[in-house]
Amino acid sequence: MQMIKPKIKLNEWTVLKNNEDSLLYLGEPRGEKETYITYGRVPLIRHRIYAPYEGEVKAAFTTRMGGVSREHLASLNLSSSRGDDIENVRENYRRFAEALDTSPENMVSSDQVHETTIRRVYGEDKGKGIVRESDITQTDGLTTNERGVCLLTFYADCVPVFFYDPVNRAIGLAHSGWRGTVADIAGKMVRRMEDEYGSNAYDLVCAIGPSICRACYEIGEDVAVQIKERYGEDTEHLRDKLDGKYMLDLHGAVRENLLNAGVSPDKIGMPDLCTCCNPALLFSHRASKGQRGNLAGAMELI
Repeated sequence: MQMIKPKIKLNEWTVLKNNEDSLLYLGEPRGEKETYITYGRVPLIRHRIYAPYEGEVKAAFTTRMGGVSREHLASLNLSSSRGDDIENVRENYRRFAEALDTSPENMVSSDQVHETTIRRVYGEDKGKGIVRESDITQTDGLTTNERGVCLLTFYADCVPVFFYDPVNRAIGLAHSGWRGTVADIAGKMVRRMEDEYGSNAYDLVCAIGPSICRACYEIGEDVAVQIKERYGEDTEHLRDKLDGKYMLDLHGAVRENLLNAGVSPDKIGMPDLCTCCNPALLFSHRASKGQRGNLAGAMELI
């Protein structure tokens, strides 16, 4: 008698979980990875450096899985300005918020322009840019010391930088592309938290989130000149190629900014996933040639 095999439909994150070992991680094989993925309806990437503070702060980065958007926006697109149906985006936020154990009404979004403006947000700002109109404009960094305010910034190769002050109970989240990195938004966030909350840079626990790695990030002479002006002619963050091209290590540059601002080296979590190396898992502007949705970094005090 012939056995009939039942048809089993696997959802996205089941496939991801079964194939997580096939992801391309940065650096040499080593013991425990810097980040790990939590599985629910929506998979989230989390930094191990925040594991000791799980009862104090939520810090997570989305993948492109677990949503309802289609085609090149599939499936957890969090941008309403890239041609997606607004109802899809709203459902994606609802699912994302549920996975983070918060709500869209608690979220506050940035309005990124690759500059260094940082805004302190309060409970009265909750929902801005997500479920209601926002007056937060031209802002690449958000900070708060109020519980239940979920900060969001957005990515598709640029560098997310997370900040947590466990002493004074404050958080910050910054978007650092090459312009923001040269202009030192990470260092400015450290100083802003010192001014706003009395933070000490040495106490800050920081993490650099999934973003494009040096092997994928080719730049021209115009950008390289600015990198050299900022970090020196012989900076290790640049590798020369032929025809005036370079490969840029944004992760290392952001880490240098944090160190220069006084953050302890053992309190900086580095990324081990590149957006461009893993386009099936993460939206990447470079890998998709601009045909992509948005990922999000999120932080919330508990």
